[in-house]
Amino acid sequence: SSGINAEWPLRPGGKFGFYEAFKNFYGGLMGEENAFLYRTTMYLAASASAEFFADIFLCPMESVKVRIQTTPGWEQTLRAGAPRIMREEGINGFYKGLAPLWARQIPYTMMKFACFERTVELLYKYVVPKPRSDCGKGEQLMVTFIAGYIAGVFCAIVSHPADSIVSKLNANPGGGVVSAAKELGLAGCWKGLGPRIIMIGTLTALQWFIYDSVKVAFRLPRPPPPEMPESLKRKLAAAQ
Repeated sequence: SSGINAEWPLRPGGKFGFYEAFKNFYGGLMGEENAFLYRTTMYLAASASAEFFADIFLCPMESVKVRIQTTPGWEQTLRAGAPRIMREEGINGFYKGLAPLWARQIPYTMMKFACFERTVELLYKYVVPKPRSDCGKGEQLMVTFIAGYIAGVFCAIVSHPADSIVSKLNANPGGGVVSAAKELGLAGCWKGLGPRIIMIGTLTALQWFIYDSVKVAFRLPRPPPPEMPESLKRKLAAAQ
């Protein structure tokens, strides 16, 4: 439905914005040297924080979407569904699914951002034959797309068992997480991983590509992969 389709650009849009803000915030708290040394931890913390807050904003939309998909004869649009939940269940009706949403989305987003950042770094270091500053915009966007795809593959693997269990719970609303996992078994939890890797890999690559393209189009800052601060280089040289 048209109401639900609006969620797709909102979710990554909100997340990317929050991620940039938290990355700058945590980087400022840690200081230049620690932000470089512990950058993977910083990426994980910033992405987890971004997802935590993005989900608070998006959970009402998610709750309406789940009702539309799982309740036969229910409302078919966001515009009709949201007032109905408010009328019948109050504000709590929108946030019933917040904890499961966090459990599913936070590990996924941590992988999506941290893996992307480190992959870009490694591609420029070991694969691209020249420094990023010498690469044209098209070449840089291609690196973004490849790194986004690789991050998407890891996202799919990390989140697949949880996603299989959530799908099982939606099919049998009365069951619990443990019973759903037992029923699926180990093989069932990983069933359908191949197609999902292709789907999530492509989707994640496109999200990163679009995000970076918008930055290029609007001449927004696009910082290069992190390099060791001069102060840290001096400390290491002095220690040798």
